[in-house]
Amino acid sequence: MAFLQRTFLPLFLHICLLNWGVWAKVELTMYESVEVYLGDSAQIPCQYSFTDASNEPSFVMIQWFVRALGSNTRMRIFYGDQNEQMVDNNTDYSGRIEVTSDQQGTQLTIQDVQLSDEREFFCQVNGLAAGYAEGKTHLRVFAPPEAPLIEGVTTGISVTNEVPSKVASCEVRNGFPKPNITWYRNSMPLMSTPGHVNLLTLLTREPSGFYSVQSTLEYKVIKEDKDAYFSCEVSFFVPTAIRTVESNSINITVHYPTTMVELWKESPQGLVKEGDTVELRCQGDGNPPPSFIFNREQDMDVDLESNGDVLTLSPVSRKHSGIYQCRPLDYTGYSEVKGEMQLTVHYLDPAVVVPKDSEVMLKGEELTATCNALSSLKTSTVWYKDGQQVGKGNTLHLKDATFETTGEYICEVTVPSLPALHTSGSVHIIVQGGPQLVGVEQEVQLEEAAGRMVNLSCEAQGHPLPSISWNIIGSQQSWQEVVSKANEHMTHSVVSVKVTSDISALCNASNDMGTEIKAFSIKAIPRVTSTAPFSPAEGSGVIIVVIILSLLLLAILGSVLYFLHKKGKIPCGRSGKQEISTKEKTTKDDIVVEMKTNTKTEDAVLLKAVNGDKRGPNEQ
Repeated sequence: MAFLQRTFLPLFLHICLLNWGVWAKVELTMYESVEVYLGDSAQIPCQYSFTDASNEPSFVMIQWFVRALGSNTRMRIFYGDQNEQMVDNNTDYSGRIEVTSDQQGTQLTIQDVQLSDEREFFCQVNGLAAGYAEGKTHLRVFAPPEAPLIEGVTTGISVTNEVPSKVASCEVRNGFPKPNITWYRNSMPLMSTPGHVNLLTLLTREPSGFYSVQSTLEYKVIKEDKDAYFSCEVSFFVPTAIRTVESNSINITVHYPTTMVELWKESPQGLVKEGDTVELRCQGDGNPPPSFIFNREQDMDVDLESNGDVLTLSPVSRKHSGIYQCRPLDYTGYSEVKGEMQLTVHYLDPAVVVPKDSEVMLKGEELTATCNALSSLKTSTVWYKDGQQVGKGNTLHLKDATFETTGEYICEVTVPSLPALHTSGSVHIIVQGGPQLVGVEQEVQLEEAAGRMVNLSCEAQGHPLPSISWNIIGSQQSWQEVVSKANEHMTHSVVSVKVTSDISALCNASNDMGTEIKAFSIKAIPRVTSTAPFSPAEGSGVIIVVIILSLLLLAILGSVLYFLHKKGKIPCGRSGKQEISTKEKTTKDDIVVEMKTNTKTEDAVLLKAVNGDKRGPNEQ
């Protein structure tokens, strides 16, 4: 019975009031829509008031309805008055809703909002005689989608394609309501343009109620797109706002023909000389990088063997000099594209010296030698003799030739700008002339102690090489040559002669061009007799010491005699002989002093020094 009252009484009263033409009114206020995230709680308020404030109704009935899915019918989910509050059973909202009421209105709260809750909710207020009113609110549910996933094509896209090609796809899943996808190139949005940009969109409603969107970008690429970045952006609704999420940026591979080619020498660095290994590299701006054909401008019909984009020439010579060209193999309708460069191989020929090999000249003559080497670069020439620089430039002038001029002259030719290039040549100069004795003295005078050996040296130069002979006069003993040697330029002879008397020696140097003589005059000096052998260096010193000692002893003896005479120890005028003999055996040489007197005079002193006992040098 109570169920019939709750169900039919409100409808009956409503019909009656309409039929009776009740003039009382109810003012009711509701939001047009309420927005909420999926899974949150939604509050839908319903505010009402009666126009006749003096006639407030004692009975007010409130009912909440929801529009059924897929139809225009309504379904009640709540009923309440002053006596009871009741949620209808067997609906989608049984156990999920709660209604609170006061004097100003009522509020419907829906727990754990689902996607299916996006409907119209109706609030109906019935005050019987006080009036009747109804309002509605559309509940909107939002679920943000997952982040967008972008995937670019892995193969290259050619600029020669006549229609737009697939560039990338973008997918966003599980959003509500339906999300939107926008494409960007270098942060600039792309709009659908016939023949240039096509945007293909596929919308899917998942069994869960979410929406998934897949968008494909078809784009007519150009060469500049090789550096471009593409991305997609998803936009979706949230309560009271719109949000966006951008994907990662991708770069695509663009294939385009070669329009520019560059050819350069990769190695060696700097100037190229004969014998080097040369690598020429060719590079174009096409993608993918093409292979190249190499030619020489002098022979365009011959293709040079190469390895892709590198041409190797080894070893190079001057004949490899010329203009080289390379052309790409992907030539497709563009104007002729090529790269070219000039290769110059530098060289330095062997040095040519004039006169060649060797040259004979007379003393006092002049000679001009030249050294030339053909080169592709400026050269520098320096002349050397015995390791010393003697000239600079390709011409060497030799004036007033002497025997010292004889020797090998080497010219070294270098290239300052390419030091690795160098060559050399030589010429051997021979100065011909009569013998020339070394030393300015043509006659040498010597003094030497008798009995000693003396060495006489004679050195001569000339060409042909002179021979030396000796002529010695005055030596009672034979002499012998102790040194005899010769080299390419000079002869040297040394003889050893024993001095027994004054000697004259002649050194004769002769060749086919003449003779030169050097004279030696040796004066023999008698040696003081001595049993003690002494070296020639000590002889003169010993003689001086003996003389000094003799004079000192003589002075002492004279003083002693004078002293004795004054004392009367020595009588004068006595007849007969008196000998005073003093011998002193102290040093190496004994000094013997004799004094003899007769009856008539007291004078005559005889001093004689002879060799005594043999003593060491330190005792002399």
